[in-house]
Amino acid sequence: MTWRATVLTLFPAMFPGPLGVSLAGRALASGVWALEARDIRDSATDRHRSVDDTPAGGGPGMVLRADVLAAAIDAADPVPGRPRLVMSPRGRPLTQARVAELAAGPGPLIVCGRFEGIDQRVIDARGLEEVSIGDYVLSGGEIAAFALIDACVRLLPGVMGKLDSSTEESFSAGLLEYPQYTRPQIFEGRPIPETLISGDHAKVGAWRQAEAEALTRARRPDLWGARSVSRPAANAPAKGESQKTPKDKTDG
Repeated sequence: MTWRATVLTLFPAMFPGPLGVSLAGRALASGVWALEARDIRDSATDRHRSVDDTPAGGGPGMVLRADVLAAAIDAADPVPGRPRLVMSPRGRPLTQARVAELAAGPGPLIVCGRFEGIDQRVIDARGLEEVSIGDYVLSGGEIAAFALIDACVRLLPGVMGKLDSSTEESFSAGLLEYPQYTRPQIFEGRPIPETLISGDHAKVGAWRQAEAEALTRARRPDLWGARSVSRPAANAPAKGESQKTPKDKTDG
């Protein structure tokens, strides 16, 4: 089956936007994946196509109505089974591991919120998974949806040129990616590191690993800490092996 992303938005004309160019655009044109942008207003029931109302309890702004959004979700995904996501700054942070899971599935339904947010009852009733792309607030969920879809599409078979491209980049092994270089060999007095032009693949691999670890320690101590916890200690016994205590010299 073709991987398919369905986006519920108040601004369907924003799509495909950046997803229609470069790798994602070529894959979309060739049918590797499909994109459907649906207007939430099509599920409104009044002549003004109203989709929002004032917050219960008072406060500024407007809130997307539960009944209208629920109808839009039901029309777009009548047989539940696909991941149902809503882009939200209060959601769980999007990780490369979660992206890989989504890319391996049928493709998600993504709700793009606007205004002050979405009525919590539709999030609960339709099982929406709240997903965040960072600790900041956007005007709506569309830009976040672009980021999520692009991250998934580039992992689909046939989208990227080389199979190794997605396995050696940031987050794939719990590390940030090592620095990259290309010609010219010397740029404004700065040469390419000697190891990378040595032709010794073992040394190149070791250099890249060391650089990736150093960058991760310096820039993302959270990732480095999680990696350290998940990796067994170097001297820990293998699974099923008992911890042996050296014999005392008096034991003969």
